Amino acid sequence: MIGLICFGGASGTARASGLAPEIVVSVADQELALIARGKVVQRFPVSTSKFGTGDAVGSYRTPLGETFVSAKVGDGLPSGAVIKNRNATGEIVKANAPGRDAIVSRVIWLRGMDGTTANARDRCIYIHGTAEEQRIGRRASFGCVRMRSKDVIALYNLVHIGTHVRISEKPLQDFLPPEEPSLLARAD
Repeated sequence: MIGLICFGGASGTARASGLAPEIVVSVADQELALIARGKVVQRFPVSTSKFGTGDAVGSYRTPLGETFVSAKVGDGLPSGAVIKNRNATGEIVKANAPGRDAIVSRVIWLRGMDGTTANARDRCIYIHGTAEEQRIGRRASFGCVRMRSKDVIALYNLVHIGTHVRISEKPLQDFLPPEEPSLLARAD
């Protein structure tokens, strides 16, 4: 197994104080923001499920609610490295390679924190890189939150085991501090 770091529980103490970073995923905007100390550190376009939202086993939907990073996979892998069953296969896929829908570059494995996300870990709900980068910004996944390789690598390096992740249907603006909209940075 390449670069698997795992943790069984989340600490609410640092998050409650506002010091720890938090990830917010907006299904409405197909966007993810990393927020720390009440400020947006980075924003990224994403792709959530083409089947809608929910946490039922076998639904292929993106769960809404509170989760946390329970494992990270892919330390040191090159961009485009294929990850299957949380193991690097040795194959590297270029972005938008025809006929490829592989999980690539990094995996950030989520664990649910409430009843609406209880099945997230068992369903293998990840934030991960995708070979289908042309579909980012649209609902195209099978439940996970997909990102471009360069974006998921950047996010992976900024978060840790236990980082709180909120997935919501609300617009991202609802989670951002209203007094400082000029601080918003979006990865393009």
